Amino acid sequence: MTKNTFRLLSFLPALFCAGLLGYAYYVEYRDFLLPCNLCILQRVVFFAIGALFLLALLKPALHWGRKLFGGLLALTTATGIAISGRHVWMQGLPPEEVPDCGPSLGMMMENDSIFSALSTVLTGSGSCAEIKWELFGLSMPTWTLFCFIGLFIYTLIWTFIKVES
Repeated sequence: MTKNTFRLLSFLPALFCAGLLGYAYYVEYRDFLLPCNLCILQRVVFFAIGALFLLALLKPALHWGRKLFGGLLALTTATGIAISGRHVWMQGLPPEEVPDCGPSLGMMMENDSIFSALSTVLTGSGSCAEIKWELFGLSMPTWTLFCFIGLFIYTLIWTFIKVES
């Protein structure tokens, strides 16, 4: 495989992440579907994945550099899988077991440390368990889980593809 083909393979997931983020903002601002705290974290992870692939596009990393990018991307996509998996799990809870709603992520960041805010967000709130959007019977967090799993598999393949120097 040539460097230009490898650059294309680095650009496609970045474009995919940009499309997902664009759709999320479209749904938020056009359809007025406000994101919960876990949705916001998933957006941050999609942004990070896209940014890492764009960095790899600018300077195609060969040998150990690509392994480093691949490790960072695998860690980032695994984080996305964990967050969206937790979100899907919360949506499957019976109504009486759903945690109480908490403050918004912005308010928590202003009043607490980032680690305390993240801890609170990952424990979830009642708004994270609401299903407000579905496609083919699957909620948006379920679709994002599938996207993160696909990006994880893509990252593993991308990391170990042989590229000619």
